[in-house]
Amino acid sequence: MTAVDRVVAALRTGGVAAEVRRFDEPVPTAAAAAAALGCEVGAIANSLVFEADGEPLLVLASGAHRVDTAKMAALIGAHRVRRATPEFVFAATAQEVGGVAPVGHPAPLRTVVDVDLAGYPVVWAGGGDHHTMFSASYEDLLRVTGGEAAAVA
Repeated sequence: MTAVDRVVAALRTGGVAAEVRRFDEPVPTAAAAAAALGCEVGAIANSLVFEADGEPLLVLASGAHRVDTAKMAALIGAHRVRRATPEFVFAATAQEVGGVAPVGHPAPLRTVVDVDLAGYPVVWAGGGDHHTMFSASYEDLLRVTGGEAAAVA
Protein backbone atom coordinates (compact mmCIF):
# COMPACT_ATOMS: atom_id res chain seq x y z
CA MET A 1 0.00 0.00 0.00
CA THR A 2 1.43 3.38 -1.01
CA ALA A 3 1.41 6.50 1.16
CA VAL A 4 -1.35 7.94 -1.06
CA ASP A 5 -3.42 4.76 -0.60
CA ARG A 6 -3.04 5.10 3.20
CA VAL A 7 -4.13 8.75 3.03
CA VAL A 8 -7.20 7.96 0.89
CA ALA A 9 -8.13 5.09 3.23
CA ALA A 10 -7.79 7.34 6.30
CA LEU A 11 -9.97 10.01 4.66
CA ARG A 12 -12.61 7.44 3.74
CA THR A 13 -12.55 5.95 7.25
CA GLY A 14 -12.87 9.47 8.66
CA GLY A 15 -15.92 10.21 6.50
CA VAL A 16 -14.18 12.83 4.34
CA ALA A 17 -15.50 12.95 0.77
CA ALA A 18 -12.28 14.35 -0.67
CA GLU A 19 -11.45 15.12 -4.27
CA VAL A 20 -7.99 13.64 -4.88
CA ARG A 21 -5.89 15.13 -7.66
CA ARG A 22 -2.62 13.79 -9.01
CA PHE A 23 -0.29 16.06 -10.99
CA ASP A 24 2.38 15.20 -13.55
CA GLU A 25 4.77 17.69 -11.98
CA PRO A 26 5.58 17.70 -8.25
CA VAL A 27 3.74 20.22 -6.05
CA PRO A 28 6.05 20.30 -2.99
CA THR A 29 5.30 23.91 -1.94
CA ALA A 30 2.14 25.87 -1.21
CA ALA A 31 2.88 28.20 -4.15
CA ALA A 32 3.34 25.28 -6.57
CA ALA A 33 0.18 23.58 -5.33
CA ALA A 34 -1.89 26.77 -5.53
CA ALA A 35 -0.69 27.39 -9.08
CA ALA A 36 -1.53 23.82 -10.13
CA LEU A 37 -4.95 23.95 -8.47
CA GLY A 38 -5.85 27.51 -9.48
CA CYS A 39 -6.60 28.58 -5.90
CA GLU A 40 -5.22 31.11 -3.42
CA VAL A 41 -2.02 30.10 -1.64
CA GLY A 42 -3.83 30.66 1.67
CA ALA A 43 -6.19 27.77 0.85
CA ILE A 44 -3.27 25.32 0.87
CA ALA A 45 -2.92 23.47 4.17
CA ASN A 46 0.81 22.88 4.54
CA SER A 47 1.42 19.75 6.63
CA LEU A 48 4.50 20.74 8.62
CA VAL A 49 6.09 18.39 11.12
CA PHE A 50 7.96 19.90 14.04
CA GLU A 51 9.91 18.31 16.86
CA ALA A 52 8.37 19.32 20.18
CA ASP A 53 10.57 18.16 23.07
CA GLY A 54 11.45 15.08 21.01
CA GLU A 55 7.88 14.26 19.96
CA PRO A 56 6.31 14.93 16.54
CA LEU A 57 3.88 17.84 16.22
CA LEU A 58 1.95 18.23 12.99
CA VAL A 59 0.88 21.78 12.17
CA LEU A 60 -1.57 22.29 9.29
CA ALA A 61 -0.70 25.86 8.37
CA SER A 62 -2.19 28.12 5.73
CA GLY A 63 0.24 28.49 2.85
CA ALA A 64 -0.06 32.26 3.26
CA HIS A 65 2.24 32.47 6.30
CA ARG A 66 4.92 30.91 8.51
CA VAL A 67 4.43 29.03 11.77
CA ASP A 68 5.56 30.81 14.95
CA THR A 69 7.38 28.02 16.81
CA ALA A 70 7.47 29.96 20.10
CA LYS A 71 3.69 30.35 19.91
CA MET A 72 3.34 26.61 19.21
CA ALA A 73 5.57 25.73 22.18
CA ALA A 74 3.44 27.90 24.49
CA LEU A 75 0.22 26.45 23.06
CA ILE A 76 1.16 22.82 23.62
CA GLY A 77 3.26 23.29 26.75
CA ALA A 78 6.57 22.30 25.18
CA HIS A 79 9.96 23.73 26.13
CA ARG A 80 11.11 23.79 22.51
CA VAL A 81 9.47 23.39 19.12
CA ARG A 82 11.70 23.28 16.06
CA ARG A 83 11.49 22.21 12.43
CA ALA A 84 12.04 18.46 12.22
CA THR A 85 14.69 16.83 10.07
CA PRO A 86 13.56 14.92 6.97
CA GLU A 87 14.48 11.67 8.76
CA PHE A 88 12.37 12.58 11.81
CA VAL A 89 9.44 13.52 9.53
CA PHE A 90 9.65 10.21 7.65
CA ALA A 91 9.90 8.21 10.88
CA ALA A 92 6.75 9.92 12.24
CA THR A 93 4.66 9.97 9.05
CA ALA A 94 6.09 7.38 6.59
CA GLN A 95 5.89 10.29 4.10
CA GLU A 96 8.60 12.54 2.67
CA VAL A 97 8.94 16.27 3.32
CA GLY A 98 7.08 18.10 0.55
CA GLY A 99 4.43 15.39 0.34
CA VAL A 100 3.28 14.99 3.94
CA ALA A 101 -0.48 14.60 4.36
CA PRO A 102 -2.54 15.43 7.45
CA VAL A 103 -3.48 11.71 7.80
CA GLY A 104 -2.30 8.25 6.78
CA HIS A 105 0.56 8.04 9.26
CA PRO A 106 1.63 4.90 11.16
CA ALA A 107 0.15 6.40 14.35
CA PRO A 108 -1.92 9.53 15.03
CA LEU A 109 0.13 12.69 15.53
CA ARG A 110 -0.66 15.57 17.85
CA THR A 111 -2.04 18.12 15.39
CA VAL A 112 -2.71 21.85 15.39
CA VAL A 113 -4.87 23.24 12.56
CA ASP A 114 -4.45 26.89 11.55
CA VAL A 115 -7.64 28.89 12.17
CA ASP A 116 -6.87 30.97 9.06
CA LEU A 117 -7.80 27.94 6.93
CA ALA A 118 -11.40 28.31 8.18
CA GLY A 119 -11.77 31.32 5.89
CA TYR A 120 -11.79 29.07 2.80
CA PRO A 121 -14.77 26.91 1.83
CA VAL A 122 -12.35 24.33 0.40
CA VAL A 123 -8.78 23.76 1.48
CA TRP A 124 -6.21 21.55 -0.24
CA ALA A 125 -3.67 19.38 1.55
CA GLY A 126 -0.87 17.05 0.54
CA GLY A 127 -1.93 13.55 -0.37
CA GLY A 128 1.08 11.58 0.83
CA ASP A 129 3.55 12.18 -2.00
CA HIS A 130 4.95 15.06 -4.07
CA HIS A 131 2.32 14.75 -6.81
CA THR A 132 -0.98 14.36 -4.95
CA MET A 133 -3.34 16.82 -3.22
CA PHE A 134 -6.81 16.39 -1.74
CA SER A 135 -9.65 18.77 -0.94
CA ALA A 136 -11.49 19.02 2.36
CA SER A 137 -13.36 21.49 4.48
CA TYR A 138 -11.71 23.04 7.51
CA GLU A 139 -14.14 21.14 9.75
CA ASP A 140 -13.22 17.86 8.02
CA LEU A 141 -9.51 18.51 8.64
CA LEU A 142 -10.14 19.19 12.32
CA ARG A 143 -12.27 16.07 12.70
CA VAL A 144 -10.16 13.60 10.70
CA THR A 145 -6.88 14.67 12.37
CA GLY A 146 -8.31 15.13 15.87
CA GLY A 147 -6.57 18.49 15.62
CA GLU A 148 -6.75 21.55 17.81
CA ALA A 149 -7.76 24.82 16.13
CA ALA A 150 -5.29 27.64 16.80
CA ALA A 151 -3.62 30.71 15.34
CA VAL A 152 -0.21 29.43 14.23
CA ALA A 153 1.40 32.50 12.63
